[in-house]
Amino acid sequence: MDFAPYQSSPPEASRQSLNIARPYSPQITTPPYLPPKPTLGPSSTSTPPLHNSNTPQYDPWGGSPNGGGGGGSGGFSGGLGGFGAARETVDQFETSLPIRLDYEAMLAYILLPPAGGVLLLILEHKSDYVRFHAWQSSLLFTALAILHFILSFSSFLSYTLLLCDLGLIGWLTVRAYRDADTLDRCEVPWFGPLASSILDDE
Repeated sequence: MDFAPYQSSPPEASRQSLNIARPYSPQITTPPYLPPKPTLGPSSTSTPPLHNSNTPQYDPWGGSPNGGGGGGSGGFSGGLGGFGAARETVDQFETSLPIRLDYEAMLAYILLPPAGGVLLLILEHKSDYVRFHAWQSSLLFTALAILHFILSFSSFLSYTLLLCDLGLIGWLTVRAYRDADTLDRCEVPWFGPLASSILDDE
């Protein structure tokens, strides 16, 4: 005997009715998360390099900014216009001696004047610039040598005149070196114009 409670319809029919009554909902799938790609363009910022190889570097010894130049002697460039460095303008001038024009003009004053000036007058025949400084050195320091002989009785006056001699030698040497680019003549009073007139008459 079946003691189950009374059922008006079988269980399979109730399950089928529930499935029909449930509304259909489509399944929505979410795409996986992808990080945004970095954009490279004018708006993107980047850290500037710490060092640019094209930037000229400062050289405390003078010469070219990247360390070239006068081989370590360019430190005098501020005072003597690049002493020891290559000077293309000066290299174009021809001299009788195998010495650069600016160096040869300096010898007229630093090579025991007036002996250096007289020696250059004998050896140098091509450069009027060097011959001018040789004439000026010979005339000026010959007159100073005579003045030294006259003032030899006073040691104070002799030493004072010696300081003037050294100052003139240094100043004229620097001017002879710096003016070699333009061939300007640095004339001292009386003796400079006399040297120029003698040179023009040669």
